[in-house]
Amino acid sequence: MAAGLALDGAFPSLGWWPLAFVAVTLSLVTFVGRRAWGAVLVGAAFGAAFWFPHVAWSSRFLGDDPLGWVPWVALATVQTLFTAALSPLITLAYRWVPRRRPPARLIGLPLLVAGAWLTRELAMGSWPYGGFPWGRLGLSQSAGPVAPVASWLGITGLGFCMVVLCAAAIEVVRHLRTAAPGRDRWTAPLPAVALAALLVVTPQFPTAHAGTLRVGAVQGDGPAAYSDDRAPGALLDAQRAASVPLESEQVDLVVWPEGGVDSDPQADPGTERALDAAVGRYRAPLLLNAASEDGDLIHNRSFLWSDDGAVASHAKRHPVPFGEYVPDRWLYGAIVPSLVNLLGREYSPGTDAPVVSTGTPSSASPSASTSCSTT
Repeated sequence: MAAGLALDGAFPSLGWWPLAFVAVTLSLVTFVGRRAWGAVLVGAAFGAAFWFPHVAWSSRFLGDDPLGWVPWVALATVQTLFTAALSPLITLAYRWVPRRRPPARLIGLPLLVAGAWLTRELAMGSWPYGGFPWGRLGLSQSAGPVAPVASWLGITGLGFCMVVLCAAAIEVVRHLRTAAPGRDRWTAPLPAVALAALLVVTPQFPTAHAGTLRVGAVQGDGPAAYSDDRAPGALLDAQRAASVPLESEQVDLVVWPEGGVDSDPQADPGTERALDAAVGRYRAPLLLNAASEDGDLIHNRSFLWSDDGAVASHAKRHPVPFGEYVPDRWLYGAIVPSLVNLLGREYSPGTDAPVVSTGTPSSASPSASTSCSTT
């Protein structure tokens, strides 16, 4: 359980990135010598200690609803069960590699263990209903010195390297405890030390400078929970109130949060006029998000709003299950109908390109442009 709590501490709000390495090392140690069912049990303890505090924020979406704890407990429980069920992959990796072959254990075993760990992570991030990729190991290192590795290998590659390093350090200690005096005692740590040095010194993937974009990001404190009572336009008013300081700033783009506008700006003249006025006050385009109807379909759509109105848009391709639609509503509606019925509308996946061009950065060359990707 200490490993799970330590891993949660590596993410915000505590944000102590070194704890991720401590957590992985402690977790891997618990799998050494275990049988499959033992691995399930320690995986469950690790998963519960990590997931329950890590996704506690999910209880806030229902506001003051007395059943607001249900999404949190359900999500954390499901993730814990997945973590437990896939944990035998790691303990099997330790059993498959012969202990009497130092090169295999010092190099091959860490690679195999990391593969098992990331297999568990990728499976949980892709299934069911598209998975839940929250809490991936590499995401804990945004403020750490190894973050640039992700620009080369992606988040999955960074997480793989982290587990390899932790598993290699464990094998070095195990090897030194049993190895006879000699050359092996000096050379055993070299793979782990080399990998650690490589991770730290790896520079960010080189990119061409395309100028700068001064962005005013706003998060209005509006009544956004599913069960909140709110008047029409309350969310829009919250964003406008929070954006007042930007009226005296020079910005290239203003960004409002997802769901920051509670009516379709292309169908509601009042909202359209309010956005036109806002763009005039900020003297910059506005990137906003609202539910938008397209015939019988409803999309979670992002708009780029300028003096000419909506000049670009993108409909979200992957709506969030249980947040933006309810998969198998017949099943979950029979279990907790009062919660499922709170989600009255269901978003449909968009099909357009997930890129909205925002124009030319302020300090770029005249032919340069920048784009704002949305999910």
